[in-house]
Amino acid sequence: MKNISLIPAILIITACSQKAPAPAATEKTTSTEKIITLSEAQLQQAGLSFFKPEYKSLSGSIRVSGVIDVPPQNLVSVSAAMGGYVVMTKLLPGMAVKKGSLLATLQDERYVQLQEEYLVTQARLESAEAEYRRQEELQKNRAGTDKNLQQAKADYTALSVSSSALKEKLRLININPESLNDKNLSRNIPLYAPFDGFVTKVNVNVGKHVAPSETLFELVDPGDIHLNLKVFEKDLNQIRIGQSLEAFTTANPEKKHACSIILIGKTINTERNAEVHCHFNNYDQALLPGMMMNADIRVTGQQSLSVPEEALVSFEGKSYVFATRGKGRFEMLEVHPGLKEQGWIALNNAETLKDAELVGKGAYTLLMSLKNKSEG
Repeated sequence: MKNISLIPAILIITACSQKAPAPAATEKTTSTEKIITLSEAQLQQAGLSFFKPEYKSLSGSIRVSGVIDVPPQNLVSVSAAMGGYVVMTKLLPGMAVKKGSLLATLQDERYVQLQEEYLVTQARLESAEAEYRRQEELQKNRAGTDKNLQQAKADYTALSVSSSALKEKLRLININPESLNDKNLSRNIPLYAPFDGFVTKVNVNVGKHVAPSETLFELVDPGDIHLNLKVFEKDLNQIRIGQSLEAFTTANPEKKHACSIILIGKTINTERNAEVHCHFNNYDQALLPGMMMNADIRVTGQQSLSVPEEALVSFEGKSYVFATRGKGRFEMLEVHPGLKEQGWIALNNAETLKDAELVGKGAYTLLMSLKNKSEG
């Protein structure tokens, strides 16, 4: 594959042949410059070896890249249902939080008004319920009127609905309506962490007024952080659910993080790759969402036609082999290499080469000779 020193000899023979016509010295190449013919002397100088492709099941790895990602259900934006002024928070990006721990305390007069409205409604509801029960008793004893009973029932029902609605509003701002009374009204409300995780963003400071639609903090639940890899279309047939891989960062390539594939995307983007999602077997807290990572996916290919490495040559980003087309005549054919192991390379979709005789040793020399002739 590295008989580069033979090129000058071939060129000298070609130059000498220009003095007098020689039988089959070097033919003109085709318009696509994929065919080359060598004379007997050139063949001897090239020292080519020949073989036929063999079916082999090779193992290897596919190098891919991606980014650490968080599914939507594990990324939470924390906001205040009624807004208010931030009077206390000690959060910083990167801090760990426990479920139920205090994130911040907010203050607003509307909190007091809501509690007042609820307690007044509760008092009126008790009175309306008593009146409704009284009217029912009067009606049973034929001492009351239908009109009074209906009015009492309507008043009781309306206040009951208002009370239920106010209870839910209080729960939205983390005030327990069951324990609320006229002795424990508060102008402050707490914001609690909804799960164990860590803080990724802090958008507020003490004294800032926030609107109900404004995000105060962003939290990440690391329980489902995963690696989103980009796998090229040509490699997708070697990927399966449950397959193992090792991921690593460019900053610390020696430290490997074991993962397994949990989902394979069903669409190909404009860059001809698909998304493959992986779970970390043991998540490292040092790995943060948005961080770039590389990964080696270990694969075992199916039985496929394979060739020795020395038979494969590269030119302008593509791979080729040389097939014999008669004595001293060779055609350069494009191939698509797959897995590589122990000096052999699998070829994808290469069934047309099953019975072909290919050049092994000396393939690189043929490539150089062909390109030199094309340039000449």
